[in-house]
Amino acid sequence: MKLLVTGATGKVGHRLTKRLAARGDHVRALVRDPARAADLRGDRIELVTGDLLDEGSLTAAVRGVDALVHCAAFFRGATPEQAHAVNDLGTRHLAHAARAASVKRFVFTSTGLVYGSNGGRLAREDDPCNPTAAYPVSKLAAERFLLGLEGLDAYVLRLPFVYGDGDPHIEEIIPIMRGFAPTFRMSIGHHADVAQAVRRVLDAPSPAHRVYNVVDDEAPDLLTLFASVGAPPPDGSAAERASAFDALLDGRRIREDLGFAPEFPRLT
Repeated sequence: MKLLVTGATGKVGHRLTKRLAARGDHVRALVRDPARAADLRGDRIELVTGDLLDEGSLTAAVRGVDALVHCAAFFRGATPEQAHAVNDLGTRHLAHAARAASVKRFVFTSTGLVYGSNGGRLAREDDPCNPTAAYPVSKLAAERFLLGLEGLDAYVLRLPFVYGDGDPHIEEIIPIMRGFAPTFRMSIGHHADVAQAVRRVLDAPSPAHRVYNVVDDEAPDLLTLFASVGAPPPDGSAAERASAFDALLDGRRIREDLGFAPEFPRLT
């Protein structure tokens, strides 16, 4: 396939771009600053400069591609206005450009945070979504737009906490979650399995307009997650703050539909 990947300098997009190229796809990576993506240049990876907020820059980026994998997002540190502009409006700009260019498939990497707080139950794709934070609110708005847009074969992948491949993500969340309870559990997914889910969706003949949770078999508690990087356990001093993150993901649908099976079923 000839693919366009957005967010190719981010944690997920960077690793995904390399894996897609390694499987034989030709990948066009949309970047705002080519200098930050110099290590991506290769036989099967080309760089194209563009910005989700600049609709005119997206026309050339989508031209001639078979499918699009949209990973770009503004997450940590974004104001509600910035999250809306990049994650919602930027996705709309990209979707309109893709449809005009007759791109066959649009894969959107969303987040399991769209479910909001549900008391730690397993969330299935058809469950109600009630996010309150700016990031998942903007991602849910983009999901709904894509799934309601005629003439675009859209898939949504709701990702858990992603780790592995040298990603410092676990270390980065320790200051944020130090006050959570040690027994608090999180759905996780390895970068290799995010890439596997993307590949399976890209290759799926049908159905279109489908939402999939992507998740490992086991959801570790924070005591285990912190210990995996040698950090002391969380102290539980602000356990109530964890409610915004307490939905766990049910991953049965992508397994049943597409044969997905995690390469890393548990924290490694």
